Amino acid sequence: MPRWLPRAMVLALALVACFQLATWGFHQLIGLLLNVLIAFFLALAVEPAVDWMAGRGMRRGLATGLVFLAILIGSVGFVTLLGSMLAGQIATMVEEFPQYLDSVISWINSTFHTHLSRVQVQNNLLNSDWLQKYVQDSANNVLAVSAQVLGGLFNLLTVALFSFYFAADGPRLRRALCSVLPPRRQTEVLRAWEIAVAKTGGYLYSRGLMALISGVAHYVLLEILGVPYAPALGMWVGLISQFVPTIGTYLAGALPILIAFTVDPWYALWVFGFVVIYQQFENYLLQPRITARTVDIHPAVAFGSVIAGTALMGAVGALIAIPATATLQAFLGAYVKRYEVTDDPRVRPRSGRRAAAPEAGADPGAGSGEDPGADPGAAADAGPDAERGATPGGAA
Repeated sequence: MPRWLPRAMVLALALVACFQLATWGFHQLIGLLLNVLIAFFLALAVEPAVDWMAGRGMRRGLATGLVFLAILIGSVGFVTLLGSMLAGQIATMVEEFPQYLDSVISWINSTFHTHLSRVQVQNNLLNSDWLQKYVQDSANNVLAVSAQVLGGLFNLLTVALFSFYFAADGPRLRRALCSVLPPRRQTEVLRAWEIAVAKTGGYLYSRGLMALISGVAHYVLLEILGVPYAPALGMWVGLISQFVPTIGTYLAGALPILIAFTVDPWYALWVFGFVVIYQQFENYLLQPRITARTVDIHPAVAFGSVIAGTALMGAVGALIAIPATATLQAFLGAYVKRYEVTDDPRVRPRSGRRAAAPEAGADPGAGSGEDPGADPGAAADAGPDAERGATPGGAA
């Protein structure tokens, strides 16, 4: 046996053991890493507001605390308002369930010419196997649900703490990160950081503006129809539809449709139609105009990034996919060199039309630098080269 073979075998086994240990550690810490990632993007989102207050003489820690206090007050107010609405509505529905059932059955009988009765529907519902199985499974899963709720609260506290430290110590964190890099790399890291702050904050604020517009529009409709708890429902639709990716619109529209159905089945149909029409208006008219100033991403790229983020990291990936993609696109756009397309037949006619519109009364040959007696064909052949040479910045 060669002398180097035992040492090579020991080295290979050590490398495999290190790889297995690193894989095990990564899987054990993946929850913490996801929480830190969420906290980092949340800190990037609130950093413009913190910088604005810190630039006016306020301590950075106090400014960060005020921003997070405002977020906490808004979240608690929304949850309280929504919880009171749901509790009151559930109590009302339980008390008036027989009347609701009678009205629905009479509407179905008159519309579809059936002969249903309330007693028959109640007996079929209460004696169904799926309802009994659902109640039994829910009773058995009480401890599991309680553990999930406590775990969710712990994760929320972890994200809040990390995001507070990231936002409050943002400049110090950047200096600590750049201190181990050469000067040229420091410039690139700081540029990427600034782009990430701008794109993430812009994404959050644009979503907030669209949530406000959506909430007001749905509130007006629900108020006109006389649906109860119209302000809370409008707030629910605005926030859920904008901050829950991909399926947020359907989750947001389900609750007002259900409550409108308890008032009048036709009202539920009106609300459903309005949700669908408003979604198209938002996708094709409102969202491109708002996000063009903050997160300039093509809708297909945004949709694909959400799908990719969901496949990689679940709901967390779907939430941070768009600001991460916008940051990457802006960062790459600053370093990718682009060239003017001069021989594309779809581009040349537009430039030709602009160039072919001389001022009124001007000599067509004036300022062109061409000899009046020169060959027109030669001038035409030299046109693209002359045009490229006159472009500011040359090939760039």
